[in-house]
Amino acid sequence: MTRLLPLFFVAVLPAPALAAGDKPFFSLANTDFIVLLAFLLFIAVLFYFKVPGLLGGMLDKRAETIQAELDEAKALREEAQTLLASYERKQKEVAEQAERIVADAKRDAEAAAEQAKEDLKTSIARRVQAAEDQIASAEAGAVKEVRDRAVSVAIAAAAEVIAAKTSAADQNSLIDDAIEQVGSKLH
Repeated sequence: MTRLLPLFFVAVLPAPALAAGDKPFFSLANTDFIVLLAFLLFIAVLFYFKVPGLLGGMLDKRAETIQAELDEAKALREEAQTLLASYERKQKEVAEQAERIVADAKRDAEAAAEQAKEDLKTSIARRVQAAEDQIASAEAGAVKEVRDRAVSVAIAAAAEVIAAKTSAADQNSLIDDAIEQVGSKLH
């Protein structure tokens, strides 16, 4: 600032002298001179109270504050980038874990489907076997019933034939023979 002051005087001093016209420049009647003196006095008061130093200090303090804020912003930015990288890494890990879970679930579902197919085949085989057993049992029952019925019919027919062709004495001897055969087979 003090280097600019001589330059200021060189630029400002000739201008009021030319503007005053016929009045001498260094007279108290010349308003331009009075304004120049007031301005110089103002500048001197500013220098006396060290206003340029105060302004410089304030500007330096403001610059330090701005630099501190910039440093803090830079640190916050780095921290934010670190957090972002951390979250991206965690997101990637979660995505991989989700893919593993989905793959495991698919494998489990396929295994469960295969097991269900096997269980269904086993169940169908059991039911078919049970149905075949029931059919065989029903068939055996029907055959037995038919045999029993045929035996009953044959016995009834034989009884009618025997009753028609045999006399009462022959019938009694046949009954006695049958009783003897049963008795010998039981003892």
